[in-house]
Amino acid sequence: MDYPTNVKIMRIPCTGKVDAIYLLKALEDGVDGVYVAGCEVGDCHFLKGNIRARKRVAYVKEILKDLGLNPGRVEMYNMSAADGPRFVDVAREFTERIKTLGPSPIKTGQGSESTEEVVEKKEEPEGDSEAKQESKPAGEESTQPAAG
Repeated sequence: MDYPTNVKIMRIPCTGKVDAIYLLKALEDGVDGVYVAGCEVGDCHFLKGNIRARKRVAYVKEILKDLGLNPGRVEMYNMSAADGPRFVDVAREFTERIKTLGPSPIKTGQGSESTEEVVEKKEEPEGDSEAKQESKPAGEESTQPAAG
């Protein structure tokens, strides 16, 4: 897999083990962005771990907004563990998002930033709505990095 070299993978048995404090601590330590890559919804070996992780990521996004940081610095993606190309696409997409946001204000000491989320939308050929839906982060339907 040829994903960006600045993506650091932390393997865990299940994304349900990802606690909000770990995401916040990574940002406090100067990481510009964190994404959680978990199993597809309904396909968790630990039953609901990926659903718990999604809720925790959403909670961290709210905390970031309250702190004056862009919630787009944290994201949850769901994908099959066997889908290496999807993992690479997500890694590249998230890396580009973070480049757009720039260095974390925590690292630079520059205070707050826009709390409007930046979500990159890929240009897809017409009729490729399935691929378009897959490129969205989890929880972005109309209704990762830790990987597990």
